[in-house]
Amino acid sequence: MTPDQFLARMKKGVVAPAYLFLGPEAYDRGRCRQALLNTMLTPEDREEGLTQYDLRETPLPDVIDDARSLSLFAAKRVIIVGNAELGLPRQRANEEDSEDAEAPASSGVAALDAYMKDPTPDVVLLLEAVQFDFQGEEKKRLDRIAKFYGSVTETVELRRYPADEALGEAQVLTKRAGISIDPAALSFLVEALGADVARIAIEIEKLRLYAGSGRTLTLEDISKLVPEARATTIFALVSALGRRDRRQSLQILDTLTRDGEYLPLALSFLSAQFRMALVSKESGLRGGPQIQGYFSRLGVPVWSSRAEQVQQTMARFSKEQLELGLKLIFVADRDMRSTRPDDRIVMEKFIFELTR
Repeated sequence: MTPDQFLARMKKGVVAPAYLFLGPEAYDRGRCRQALLNTMLTPEDREEGLTQYDLRETPLPDVIDDARSLSLFAAKRVIIVGNAELGLPRQRANEEDSEDAEAPASSGVAALDAYMKDPTPDVVLLLEAVQFDFQGEEKKRLDRIAKFYGSVTETVELRRYPADEALGEAQVLTKRAGISIDPAALSFLVEALGADVARIAIEIEKLRLYAGSGRTLTLEDISKLVPEARATTIFALVSALGRRDRRQSLQILDTLTRDGEYLPLALSFLSAQFRMALVSKESGLRGGPQIQGYFSRLGVPVWSSRAEQVQQTMARFSKEQLELGLKLIFVADRDMRSTRPDDRIVMEKFIFELTR
């Protein structure tokens, strides 16, 4: 089931004997866990009614033994089991890539299967397996975990948010926090944090404490408070280079240096920006939506604000200039990896060459 379906059930007070939380999305995991606790236990009951285990330290059979035991002090109990993926027996190396390979039986799964046939009333077992994603090779591991815990019929899939959904959730969080953030600034915040809604929620709370007065927060505010948002300064460097504004480019480089920016990382951002702009220009793409759709079909997540940045870079640089820029970036990257006097000197040389 989805997190929203789980939350709807909690509102109705429909609680199963056990749940498996599967996937890496921390924001939804926190919401669902809190909803379960609110449904099962009052704040006063949680000291005796809430128990937490980690399968790195406690074997699964011991957890099941605890679930079977009756508490003298709590009428209802919630038992949270972290690192549930560690309950699986290890596979041999030649079985790792085999979809049909059967995992050997373990005392843990036998105890769980027996418990699920006759679960203890008013006890909820929550198993959390959060290390692996639903994409790529990790999906096979998630399928294996789900199969291992097959007797737990209620599984909540915690998938990462797509960019657009993360932006929508950020808007909800902003409204809930009672602050106003410029739409472009909020869109960039989502992009800078990789659509990680758990981190977005933390940064919005920081912005709420910072805003104080009720004014609209801007890109400048986000750049001050969110480390990842320093990429705005790097994009300003792209804009200055596109205008052949050597003086402004060097001033921005000075700002990046004073802010402690890791210059090889800044160069990597420039490389990605130039490559995407060159591909877009060669493919005849027009406008942000076309750019976003093109790269999304290739499996490269591109936010609307990033697509607009790529479009602006296309407008400022010709095909030949983009190709030259990529060649100069290659040289600068090579120089940064070799014995050299200073990263800043390498970047200054790059700026002088590109703004001739």
